Amino acid sequence: MLSRYVLDKLENLSYKITPQRKAILQVLEENQGDHLSAEQIFLSVKKRMPNVGIATVYRTLDALANLGVLHKTSFDEGLFRYEFCEDDRHHHHHLVCVTCGNITEIEEDLLYQLERKVEDQGFKVIDHSLVIYGICQGCQ
Repeated sequence: MLSRYVLDKLENLSYKITPQRKAILQVLEENQGDHLSAEQIFLSVKKRMPNVGIATVYRTLDALANLGVLHKTSFDEGLFRYEFCEDDRHHHHHLVCVTCGNITEIEEDLLYQLERKVEDQGFKVIDHSLVIYGICQGCQ
């Protein structure tokens, strides 16, 4: 079942939820915190809907990112990963293990003070992201 927040946001944007879009949203919701690639989402959706095309998945993910429902993030690995925007707050930050590829989220807004300084100089900040690369505790 899709979260009320996501359904309300899409309804407010007059975004029609087709069966394919619903399946994509359900896969994302069932895998929250996993930072899935479009290919991973496609393979999961294809198990439910064998006739879905990868182009449909890419178009839907791009549309949902443009609507502000999903965050589309690149971790310098040649592909994008997707996750829900939990609300209208800033995107959280990530720790990426260069050995195993594990991605850990940091919920604290570490750049708040920097944003204020930048805005004091007349620059309007819309969003930011921070990715820290290193070696996780399990791989050390």
